[in-house]
Amino acid sequence: MATALVFSGQGSQYVGMMRDLAETFPEAKQMLAEADSIMGTSLSTICFDGPVETLKETRYTQPALFVHEAILATLLKEKVPFHAAAGHSLGEYSALFAAEVIDFATGLGLVKLRGELMFRAGETLPGTMAAVVGMDDEKVRELCASLTNGNDIIVAANFNSPGQVVISGSAEYLRSKMPDFKAAGAKMVKELPVSGAFHSPLMQSAQNELEKAIYAATMHDAKVEVYANALAKPLRKADEIRAALVQQLTAPVLWTQSVQAMQASGVDTFIELGPGNVLQGLVKRIVNGTVNISGVDTAEHVKALLS
Repeated sequence: MATALVFSGQGSQYVGMMRDLAETFPEAKQMLAEADSIMGTSLSTICFDGPVETLKETRYTQPALFVHEAILATLLKEKVPFHAAAGHSLGEYSALFAAEVIDFATGLGLVKLRGELMFRAGETLPGTMAAVVGMDDEKVRELCASLTNGNDIIVAANFNSPGQVVISGSAEYLRSKMPDFKAAGAKMVKELPVSGAFHSPLMQSAQNELEKAIYAATMHDAKVEVYANALAKPLRKADEIRAALVQQLTAPVLWTQSVQAMQASGVDTFIELGPGNVLQGLVKRIVNGTVNISGVDTAEHVKALLS
């Protein structure tokens, strides 16, 4: 049996997240206090009490998810042996923390900057994203390529599971072209509540700034294989991980391909660490045959594994 830890990205957050972890485990309370200090604001209060509109802002969502996932990885470190790690978009930083590529403070510092830069890029070049369901992945990619023209950009941004692709691009242009995907065979095309065109060329300004920070940060070779979003293949070397992290901001998230690669390598158990169960659902739709899929989010989940 080989186990992979997987970590979710934006969209999984909820008001009240981590409250029970902080109340139950001193280590969680301590990590949240450190996070508040690094953030220069009470991230814990935003997570515990909201309001939801604030928690949904990219600059808070990303740190909140990283902290939640890092706490869970820390609490379960001695109890849950694993052989691979992967994260969806922002979750890749949590996977790198679990694999001991980055420490908590380094990871949160990068995530804080990433969230701020993406938020700013979305204000400078307004963009949006939309889920395209029930259409062949390659057809989505081809239609995006045919619709992109100069500054009017639409790209396939997230390959979440077969037949579920998220597109990303210029806000008004993408909205005007959503009917084209329906006409091409999509069962549903739904705009997502995001503040920018993530994983698209519209994030180039954010990528340029983040690249400097990634190369200035201390990183170590990974203790286990980390499957990179941009490549859908396992990496161990710190320099390869840096390059993939930089690429990730403007490249599509190859989640379907990453899960398939993990299963092909022998992974038969997937454990999602973090809020909600989004990745558990995606993994079920991607894998062939029978695998074990579970999730850890709350203090009760942690206690069940530690007992």
